[in-house]
Amino acid sequence: MFRLRGVLLPGEESVELWIDGAGRLSEPLRGAETLVDGGYIVPGLVDAHCHIGLGPGGGVDLEEADAQARVDRDAGTLLVRDCGSPIDTSPLQARDDLPEIIRAGRHVARPKRYIPGVAQELDDPALLPDAVAEQAAAGDGWVKLVGDWIDRGAGDLAPLWPDDVLATAIDTAHRAGARVTAHVFGAESIPGLVRAGIDCIEHGTGLTDDVIAEMAARGTALVPTLINIETFPAIADQAVRYPAYADHMRRLHAGAGAVVRRAVEAGVPVYAGTDAGGGIAHGRLADEVIALHRAGLPAADALGAASWAARRWLGRPGLEPGARADLVVYRRDPRLDLSVLHEPALVVLRGRPVHAGT
Repeated sequence: MFRLRGVLLPGEESVELWIDGAGRLSEPLRGAETLVDGGYIVPGLVDAHCHIGLGPGGGVDLEEADAQARVDRDAGTLLVRDCGSPIDTSPLQARDDLPEIIRAGRHVARPKRYIPGVAQELDDPALLPDAVAEQAAAGDGWVKLVGDWIDRGAGDLAPLWPDDVLATAIDTAHRAGARVTAHVFGAESIPGLVRAGIDCIEHGTGLTDDVIAEMAARGTALVPTLINIETFPAIADQAVRYPAYADHMRRLHAGAGAVVRRAVEAGVPVYAGTDAGGGIAHGRLADEVIALHRAGLPAADALGAASWAARRWLGRPGLEPGARADLVVYRRDPRLDLSVLHEPALVVLRGRPVHAGT
């Protein structure tokens, strides 16, 4: 049994929290050990776009996936929306020392239109609704589509799916109780995805003002993965055979911050995701929160996009009586200096201290 005292964000007043033997927040407990007496308490951080089980060379084994999850945990990420993995990470969900993982199954793509060996690839786009049903059954309420990728015949980004097939596929997922998100860089494929009723757009660097307005009206979320967008110039430099694509990627990179700013101003729900796995290291959620703030989110909102707001979006409770005690403690108020997020003083997962800062 434990006791903590500190300012519970996003509030302003000091509170006392008690954790019972089952790892849940409870009424005051006599004899509870004091873990923290002062500081700033934040509901467990959320990486809303992460890939546990994916490495630079494709799928990794469960031992490496375990190590990835522990890096995220020690940085304060206690809930992960895994946006597609080529391996089955469900064994990690039974571990009480790892973050909660909400899986999306495998990406769904077309042949030669995504990273080799990562996605379920469909020769016939008409098969998309069946593949979506399969991945909805394999995951935990999310399905991940690849919305666009370089078409080497065209020499630039291009959509993967016809609009009518998307509408049927997304309706199939919704009837199965799953939400759908899509990897999208350019502008061309986004209108069809949004009109089809997609629940979230990943990256979204090509969002135009009219699509932003429609997303705001529909409540379609955006997870911009800004630290991943920083890799676009290097991708462009390597695409010497495809100059139109290289130029496109550089322009998308240059406008990414403004896209996020316009989306926030329009009322689009924006959440923090790192795209860790592959080319982005795990444990960098603090960098993404800082990038969101630089793009125009107030510091408190940028933090909320990686904590209390993201937890509500994913249907998980905050720090309320009876909820599981997943929380992070900081010595200083991270809303005043988001770099504080790099130095958690204490991480508590399922009611147990799992990481203490120096």
